[in-house]
Amino acid sequence: MLRNALSAATRPVVRSRTATTLSAGYPKVTQRAPTKYGGVYTVTLIPGDGVGSEITDSVKEIFEYVNAPIEWEQYNVSGVSSAGQDLFKLAMESLQRNRVGLKGILFTPISQSGHISWNVAMRQQLDIYASVVLCKSLPGYPTRHKDVDFVIVRENTEGEYSGLEHQSYPGVVESLKVMTRAKAERISRFAFDFALKNGRKKVTCIHKANIMKLGDGLFLNTFRQVAENYKSLGIVANDMIVDNTSMQLVAKPGQFDVMVMPNLYGAIISNIGAALVGGPGVVPGCNVGSDYALFEPGCRHVASDIMGTNRANPTAMILSATMMLRHLGLDLIANNIASATFDVINAGEVRTADMGGSATTSEFTQAIIKKL
Repeated sequence: MLRNALSAATRPVVRSRTATTLSAGYPKVTQRAPTKYGGVYTVTLIPGDGVGSEITDSVKEIFEYVNAPIEWEQYNVSGVSSAGQDLFKLAMESLQRNRVGLKGILFTPISQSGHISWNVAMRQQLDIYASVVLCKSLPGYPTRHKDVDFVIVRENTEGEYSGLEHQSYPGVVESLKVMTRAKAERISRFAFDFALKNGRKKVTCIHKANIMKLGDGLFLNTFRQVAENYKSLGIVANDMIVDNTSMQLVAKPGQFDVMVMPNLYGAIISNIGAALVGGPGVVPGCNVGSDYALFEPGCRHVASDIMGTNRANPTAMILSATMMLRHLGLDLIANNIASATFDVINAGEVRTADMGGSATTSEFTQAIIKKL
């Protein structure tokens, strides 16, 4: 079963949350258990493109040091070309078998002749419908705003990412945005349940219903109907237009707690959220469905510009991996790794370039291991 990612979900609600990955109790459970043999969990590993192999190597090195009971089934899938389609299918079969995965970001070509996004295909085929991105200020690493602490819940499987577009006439392209009441209700309930399980008090629906009155109107109205069921439980519900949300995030991020939104808006808002707390290298995330859980950095960048330079910040991947460990019930190991990671950042002596330092990926990883 998909276990609460964090022990906080099974404890009395407290006012403060001390670390990024200490506030992610999942409201849903998977219907079938992850693959486990002799006390060792088998996990599908897809390093991804760009710096993916470097930051997943950090995870493997740390897991080996603490003797985490994880056996990897690694598939070096690349989204750079469609030539790796057979390997992608094998990776999908592994995920369906193991039910838990850790992945980097797969590159998606922009050209019209390029293949569809394998990131999107993976989420749609496995129906891992809820993307959860945790944006929280890190102790010891000050940014423009203090005490940022909000969660982005993004619908993963429809909206503009449905991939339904065609050229109806030369120079005229129609792109279909598909919204359904069932999926709007499912993701709204996920967001409210997440708030309940993590001691959060407000859920904000992000939309553009003033213009897209039918599509986003359906999403917003469904959210409002779901919200009625949570009033008596002390969860406040409100909504905000997505362009105003972008401005409010950079001006007053403290007003947000849990945010739920359709797919495209989630892609935009998660990047803003990452920038508020230190960049894509420090924001963990996961994708959750009724049967599968796939953990990956919350801000979906391949960072091809620094690929192979040993300069990437592995924090987001490491924290995503600790969320995976909690999902598997390995809370003690997860807490130790997360605490060591935060201790290194808080000390400020070993930092990668994106955090104003000069440490390499390897040096940052070794600093965490020393803390362990």
